Amino acid sequence: MNSVVVFCTAALGTLLFLLGLAVSIMRFRSGVGAGPSEDRNSTLNKLIRAHANTAEFAPFLAVLFLYFGWRGPSVLVVNLIIAVTLCRFLLVIGLVAWPSMGRPNPARFIGALGTYLLGSALCVAMLAGL
Repeated sequence: MNSVVVFCTAALGTLLFLLGLAVSIMRFRSGVGAGPSEDRNSTLNKLIRAHANTAEFAPFLAVLFLYFGWRGPSVLVVNLIIAVTLCRFLLVIGLVAWPSMGRPNPARFIGALGTYLLGSALCVAMLAGL
């Protein structure tokens, strides 16, 4: 198995589980046991959104990564895997670090667009047998 593929898969898994832990910690600190906080831009709401978005994309990306890792990925595919992993982290930074989720920011935009384009490219590479 390609070590870059394993690392990127582990990085996405770590991101998902650490975000889940962060949501639980913020729920305890804020006293909000379920649902969102009343303040739309609270840290809790940002973490909930970042965790949910990661939970939507990380599992399928991990399946793609491991598929290619099992088959022996090309240099192009390895670069796509690295890039989409970085985009996932960039999206989380864009959701959590900016003061408002209601306004677009460069990290969130690049992270989201990169996820869509690079994830799609991995799917095409899978179909093409690369």
